[in-house]
Amino acid sequence: MNIKRQYIVADDDRKVGVVLDIETFEKIEELLEDYGLAFSMEEVEEEEALSLNEAQQCYARMKKR
Repeated sequence: MNIKRQYIVADDDRKVGVVLDIETFEKIEELLEDYGLAFSMEEVEEEEALSLNEAQQCYARMKKR
């Protein structure tokens, strides 16, 4: 991935920040979200799946929060 970036530099020439164009930022954000989703899916891979009724009850409890 080609990352276009501009650095923000302190008075002592130390890099203290970076500016990304929005397209690059959104690509990075999407990659991180995909990675997090894959990680979460792997965590629960061995767990038993819920029945439809159990899933609906769980979802209903989540909506009330």
